Amino acid sequence: MKKQLFKYGFILVTTAEIIMLIVFALQTPDFSQDAVAVNEVLQSVTQDFDSIEQHKNTAALDYVVLDINGNILYKTKSGLSESVNAAITHRDTILDITINGDAVGKIIVYNDGALSLKSQKQTAIIVLSVAIAVNCAICVGYAVYIHFIVIRPFRKLKRFAERVAGGNLDIPLEMDRHNLFGAFTESFDIMRSQLKKARIAEAKAQQSKKELVAKLSHDIKTPVASIKAVSEVGLAVTDNEKDKANYTQIIGKTDQINTLVTNLFTATLEELQQLAVSPTSIESKQIKTMLENADYLNKATVPDIPECLVYADGLRLQQVFDNIFANSYKYAKTDISVEIEKANERICVIIEDTGGGVLPEELPTVKEKYKRGTNAENIEGAGLGLYISDYFMKEMQGELNIENGEHGLKVTVALALSGKRPAPSL
Repeated sequence: MKKQLFKYGFILVTTAEIIMLIVFALQTPDFSQDAVAVNEVLQSVTQDFDSIEQHKNTAALDYVVLDINGNILYKTKSGLSESVNAAITHRDTILDITINGDAVGKIIVYNDGALSLKSQKQTAIIVLSVAIAVNCAICVGYAVYIHFIVIRPFRKLKRFAERVAGGNLDIPLEMDRHNLFGAFTESFDIMRSQLKKARIAEAKAQQSKKELVAKLSHDIKTPVASIKAVSEVGLAVTDNEKDKANYTQIIGKTDQINTLVTNLFTATLEELQQLAVSPTSIESKQIKTMLENADYLNKATVPDIPECLVYADGLRLQQVFDNIFANSYKYAKTDISVEIEKANERICVIIEDTGGGVLPEELPTVKEKYKRGTNAENIEGAGLGLYISDYFMKEMQGELNIENGEHGLKVTVALALSGKRPAPSL
């Protein structure tokens, strides 16, 4: 509906402008005067010529009365042609005043055609200026409309796609049913939801694999240890050199099997290294934008950031803040305070909620893989957010510190200043 109003309004105003230009271009200037009115002036002046100083102008025309020698006897206002030559130049009407057949003077009737034309031009300019201003207003309004209806939703989809590409599936994509892409936006968020479910299922599968590997490791190591023990006894009691060689070979193979099983058990912890982190110098003001993007429920007030350059990967740092805020929304469900400190060649972003924090004995393990606090029971999650965030911060020469604050969980994200060596740990 708004789009139609913009379109029809623009067409209507433009059409009016074109019509006005055509009419003005085809209009022929009319410098002729009203002959009847001029004749009435001539008769009136002729009758009052002998007492011209008492003459009253009853016509709608302006004029000058001259005697036979060109002297001014009467004029209706200043600024009129006061000689025959000036009247000819101005295209005024010049008439002889005759009494009893003798010419006694002249009357110069002022031609106001030029003023009328000038007035028409001024009126046309004003109307066209107003029409152009209306056109500009319509164009600006339509540009603003396009920005809010098309450009801004696409930018939001772009940021959403970057987060999904970075592995962040916790922050929903807000849907605005009033723009043209409402259903399109909803489809994207459904995709995010499905990807999140798939990611959680994958994490659970990975956890099951880890448990299976641990169980198999125990089950395999037990008989292998028995074989090794029996072989060591056999090696100790036998005097046959061939048997000693066989026992020695069996012991070596059991050690090899034990090593392979241990490597298999620890291999599941190495897949984290597949997440690429490419830190570079970025402006600190981008941190405020990242924090505001992460605070999608608007529960925090983000302060200004001191101007400097920090060493970070923008995409991964956004993911760190997203994980922190998402955890606070999910588990604490309270307002969030954000503080900024600059010390020891670092910018520290301190984020704290009022949800009570976690048990003190759980603090050392909350950054470990698949570890979650007791407050996370019956709440969807895989226990990877802080683990991944800690890995990202280390790759950016920063640090992620988690502790219980006065009112809730306090997370400090320490970023190294660009070009500075990392300061000692918090």
